[in-house]
Amino acid sequence: MTVDRPVVLILGSGPNVTAAAHWPDAWFDHIVAINNAWRVRPDWNALVFPEDFPPSRLPKNVDGVQTLVEASDFVPAQNKFGGFVHAGATMAFTTAYWALATLRPKVMAFMGCDMVYPTNGPTHFYGSGTADPLRQDITLADLGAKSARLAVIAAERDCACVNLSKDESALLFPRAEPDGLRRWIVSLDLDRARYRAIREKEDALGYQTPTGRYAHYEDKVDRDAMSDIDLRWRELFSQQFPN
Repeated sequence: MTVDRPVVLILGSGPNVTAAAHWPDAWFDHIVAINNAWRVRPDWNALVFPEDFPPSRLPKNVDGVQTLVEASDFVPAQNKFGGFVHAGATMAFTTAYWALATLRPKVMAFMGCDMVYPTNGPTHFYGSGTADPLRQDITLADLGAKSARLAVIAAERDCACVNLSKDESALLFPRAEPDGLRRWIVSLDLDRARYRAIREKEDALGYQTPTGRYAHYEDKVDRDAMSDIDLRWRELFSQQFPN
């Protein structure tokens, strides 16, 4: 289905992503899978994976309407929105910024991306795996703030971010039902002065990531400044999306 502003379903590898396996494809215009989530349903349109993703875990057959999205594709997209240090260097956010830049959606709906991991039992739909967002990483100190940032930046582009999960989640997005996504619209009087001020504060820190690699900032990042920015995104999100 070709539309100007698609409804995009983003599938992560959380245990609850299997609920999406049999959702009617008419509910979505584009399905984006992250890493192993292409296994959840065969009609995915794009598969986004990092450089260290094992080739043996990639699909053996990719048809003409499916696209493999690699670092050379998503790094420029994430840099367009401020780079990996500010956006959060985990694949859920990286994929979302790629989708926002490339697909120009009106809705990005997330499933299996809660980034809350049980201490017992499976951490992923395929069993136990490495919980990427739990890395000791300067970009992931506040996952909620990074989700708030994404939601506000998306809203500035007339795109709604919603969470289809019913479970505990690090994502602050509004909850939604998958069969009602076409009715979602962003009706937002964005506080553009506060929005610009936060983005300018980010830019002033100079943490650009042209290659997508940011490890050299590990000992250079002003953690107090980053915490302040995270708080500002949370406050702006709360102002724009009150419960």
